[in-house]
Amino acid sequence: MKKSLVLAMAMALGVTASAYAANPFSDVPAGHWAYDSINKLAAAGVIEGYGDTTFGGDKLMTRYEMAQIVAKAMAKGANVDKLAAEFADELDNLGVRVANLEKKADNVKVTGELRYKYMSKQGDANEGKSFENDLRSRIWVTGQINDDWSYTGMLQNTQDLKDNAGNETTKFQRAYVEGKLGGLNVTAGRYNAFFANGNVYDTRADGVEVSYGSKIQLKGFAGKATDAGDDSDVSYGNYAGAELTGDFNKLGLTAGYVNFKDMGATTEEPETNRDNAIWYVGGSYDFDGNVAVSGMYLKGDMSKDDKDVTGIGSDGWTAGLTYKGAEASEAGSWGLFANYYDQGGMTYVAHTTDANTFDNDGFKGYGVGANYTFAKNIVGTVAYYDTENKLNSKVDDQRVWADLTFTF
Repeated sequence: MKKSLVLAMAMALGVTASAYAANPFSDVPAGHWAYDSINKLAAAGVIEGYGDTTFGGDKLMTRYEMAQIVAKAMAKGANVDKLAAEFADELDNLGVRVANLEKKADNVKVTGELRYKYMSKQGDANEGKSFENDLRSRIWVTGQINDDWSYTGMLQNTQDLKDNAGNETTKFQRAYVEGKLGGLNVTAGRYNAFFANGNVYDTRADGVEVSYGSKIQLKGFAGKATDAGDDSDVSYGNYAGAELTGDFNKLGLTAGYVNFKDMGATTEEPETNRDNAIWYVGGSYDFDGNVAVSGMYLKGDMSKDDKDVTGIGSDGWTAGLTYKGAEASEAGSWGLFANYYDQGGMTYVAHTTDANTFDNDGFKGYGVGANYTFAKNIVGTVAYYDTENKLNSKVDDQRVWADLTFTF
């Protein structure tokens, strides 16, 4: 073993030799130049020597023996990437132990997303023309708890580029665990809840979601919905529901129910007794891997103080068409999409569309757009939305949305 290699591995482990017993090997006396480093590696379990208590420093080491030392050093958290690359074939031959080491090395991952967005708005709903111009940053942290459970957290910062007052804030918007309990898949914490393909709800929530099955999946969920906006103290209330989905190759089917309680609650009025129960059924069909169509019917039942709410529309439907789609990992990939909405005010809470949904008045209209991957992990989207208020068709909204998203 070379002097530089012994010292490098010992420093990579980052522990002190004084913490361990003296003279780990009879042929490495205390005055030897490599004594401290060898002592450190032996105490950490990286090197073992021979069965006769000797280190055998003058002997030539086989590549397989060296690979075993590198694998043990990796397990202790040492940064020996160059050595791991050099002895990659030998490490692969160690089989399961190498796979376990790779899991340990990749235990925590940090990824991110940077999105620039510009959106112009006009129509009666905007009292003329207005625009949004912002930069959103997201940092994701994922950690493997064990073979069955993982943790995910997300920090988000949005900078309003038309506001020079420095009002942007950084918020911890996701913090949840995912795992298995028997045959059940479980998600719990602050996660992104997605009901009715986003036609009912698509934003963060504090809750738990349990599902069973694969091709045919039954899902149950319950929790507290988030505030109606980043700067709002109005709550979407508490929710509970279930969803059944089926994946039959090209055909996908969905049916579900979700009940929201105490919607519109505030700090001053924590119980509003305004509830909304929404049923939905939908399907999609993929023709050839490029063209797909989808549709959904929704029915809401809203009440206030146990009395039925009327006049804001209790049913609705949506239709969608997609062609291909931009893949972040594939430069030059692209896609087109078109959606039509006709939803009463009782059929949605936090809709996934970027169009104006006019709160609980209900909305109808369409959106069309395209996306394109300019380079790996750089995707652009352009879309146009034209919607109107279902209670007052003279109140309309037109939006041009453009964004460029970088993922890393």
